[in-house]
Amino acid sequence: MRRRDDMTFSFEEHERRLRELRERMAKRLLDAVVITDPENLTYLTEYQTTGYSFFQALVVPLEGEPFMITRALEESNVHARTWVELTRPYPDTGDAIQMLVSSLYEFGLAGRNVGYERNSYFFPAYQQDRIHTSFTDGHLLDCFGIVEQGRVRKSEEEIEVMRKAARATEAGMVAGFDACAPGVTENEIGAAISAAMFRAGGEPPAVMPYVTSGPRTMIGHATWEGRKVEPGEHVFLEVGGCYRRYHTAMMRTVILGELSPAMERAQRRMKLALAEIRAAIRPGLTVSDADNLVRKIITQNDVGAKLITRSGYSIGIAFPPSWDEGYIISLKQGDSTVLEEGMTFHIIPWMWGVEGDKTCGISDTVYVTEKGCASFFELSEDFVVKPPMNRLPEHAGGANGASDEEAAS
Repeated sequence: MRRRDDMTFSFEEHERRLRELRERMAKRLLDAVVITDPENLTYLTEYQTTGYSFFQALVVPLEGEPFMITRALEESNVHARTWVELTRPYPDTGDAIQMLVSSLYEFGLAGRNVGYERNSYFFPAYQQDRIHTSFTDGHLLDCFGIVEQGRVRKSEEEIEVMRKAARATEAGMVAGFDACAPGVTENEIGAAISAAMFRAGGEPPAVMPYVTSGPRTMIGHATWEGRKVEPGEHVFLEVGGCYRRYHTAMMRTVILGELSPAMERAQRRMKLALAEIRAAIRPGLTVSDADNLVRKIITQNDVGAKLITRSGYSIGIAFPPSWDEGYIISLKQGDSTVLEEGMTFHIIPWMWGVEGDKTCGISDTVYVTEKGCASFFELSEDFVVKPPMNRLPEHAGGANGASDEEAAS
């Protein structure tokens, strides 16, 4: 393990992550693990690349030095970004799985219990079949989730990195408010959000911002497609800022005209749900209890809306295609998982189908503290209501009229 002082996280932080992983390995009688999930590679080593569709793996033995299998092009990321010293790259004309298997033999893991992430997006079935038929002198066991057990609780260093992501999120959202006006296309709003996030120090997120207007807000996970926003319509915005692959996310709604009674009541419901869940979240609360609280408040509405999804999810390290860690923990009914200090969640009491044809949202990203929780954001949760025929002055519409730069500071 190469000590270096130019990484995002301290060397001691990485030592802790590796030590705790090995403690979990020992409990599961594993002599080594093969880690292929991009988020887990980043968590353990800070390795990252957009080329994760090619096979890559970190092999962590219970004793001895970890080593990485990468495409030859990606080996530079190991040396530039991580503490890992041992690499076994394969050329584009080579065989990634054969390189992995031969390396397992090389480092004395024949006949040992070797864990692998059976449910990893980027370790497909045909490659898993190959390792089973090639590594015949070892015992392959599913260890999916063994790294996520460490990821689910963020350290103080991780919380600080997420605060930097939050500054980019807020800057992007304020720019989105400013860009919303009749006659503007959804593309222009998306461009303004993206530019502001990056200027505020944000890095490429796992998902670009969601921007929909009018009737298109009823389409799940839609984003800009060139539609022109009309007077009197609303615009739904969901922004996920990123820093060093860590994300924070928020939903907001802009009204280009009068705030209708139904939309005003929807706003009150969502703000109430956020206030109540923030007051309730603490170590010891179960996931199901948290979801039930949000779901009950949103369900008790008189505007015809529904909460058709989970009410929140773990958030942190992410690569495309999604910015969430919901496969680790999602706030949903029937889950008895207990909240712990350091967990981070995007809480989403959004409302689908207000008056039958409108979706609106207000959300928050929070972290669980010793006795409660805290938000990463300071931006107002109120709907932004703008005159239907005029743009607001430059930089208006954010918390206290803050500019992009001020919101990011």
